[in-house]
Amino acid sequence: MQRVLIPTSLTAPPPTPVADGHVRQWAGRTMGTTWSVSAVLAGDGDAGIEAGIETVLANVIAQMSNWSETSDLSRFNRAAADTWVTLPEDCFTVLQAALQVARDSGGAYDPSAGPLVDLWGFGPAGLAHARQTAPTPDDVARVRQPCGWQRLEVDVTHRRARQPGGLALDFCAIAKGFAVDAVSRHLDARGITHHLVEIGGELRGQGLKPDGMPWWVELESPGGNGTGSGNAHGAARTLVALLGLSIATSGDYRRYFEQDGRRFAHTIDPRTGYPAAHALASVTVIHRDCMLADAFSTALTVLGPQAGMDFARRHALAARFLVRTPRGFDELTSPAFAAMLS
Repeated sequence: MQRVLIPTSLTAPPPTPVADGHVRQWAGRTMGTTWSVSAVLAGDGDAGIEAGIETVLANVIAQMSNWSETSDLSRFNRAAADTWVTLPEDCFTVLQAALQVARDSGGAYDPSAGPLVDLWGFGPAGLAHARQTAPTPDDVARVRQPCGWQRLEVDVTHRRARQPGGLALDFCAIAKGFAVDAVSRHLDARGITHHLVEIGGELRGQGLKPDGMPWWVELESPGGNGTGSGNAHGAARTLVALLGLSIATSGDYRRYFEQDGRRFAHTIDPRTGYPAAHALASVTVIHRDCMLADAFSTALTVLGPQAGMDFARRHALAARFLVRTPRGFDELTSPAFAAMLS
């Protein structure tokens, strides 16, 4: 079975397809994963496009990577208590968006939860000692103590944030989506209005292909056994027309370990300090901004099927939830998602 999703409204008519245009593709590595771009060009003029994309991605890393000791985010994390740290515009934009999602979700998404992710072996610091056993409750309580988005004070006028002491920001669940948006904006600024941008499975499509069709993308699902990519048993194959839209998916089947028959996945619930524990296998969010799709997919994964669906309804989010059952997977869709089905 196959379904298609189309935008229910457009802020502006899609641009006219490029006459005699052809699709060019570029790819590389960034942010610990891969990136790819497809764009419609007229003629052979593609000079500097790949270099421009790489520059945009390098700027995101320089500002927001907690894998780099020299990034602006790491500079904030190392700052002394009660120090105000001025941040670059893009980094501050992502911080404001992260704090808004944290407020809206009651802390289900928390940009200060990075140390907990590290503790469980899923962050940069955890790579050297990937866990096969869960940390002790005392370790979880100790690491969780300095976390908390509520501790962070921001000064919008001067584009700065105050380090309260021991707070470590982590943008891993939002910066990748921001980078997708940033590359898309860069291509638009160059007059390349028809393109598809992908970073680590997060996507944004703009404009049309030379044949006048939108960029069709299949929604990601766990495999039939719930441990890999593919089409989940019980979930229809779903294609979405990325016409000024973005997609982000969060799931427990990508990175996890098992102990005593229990699965510990990489999505940590900041409210408890432990991996989210429910039957939800994956959440896909479709949104105009990939940055917000990225953060919301994480928040909904933490909230779980019922609270996550309530949140999606309140905020008019187009979201799909895949829930594990003894039969395979049940699919739950928010009203905004269902409205896009054709």
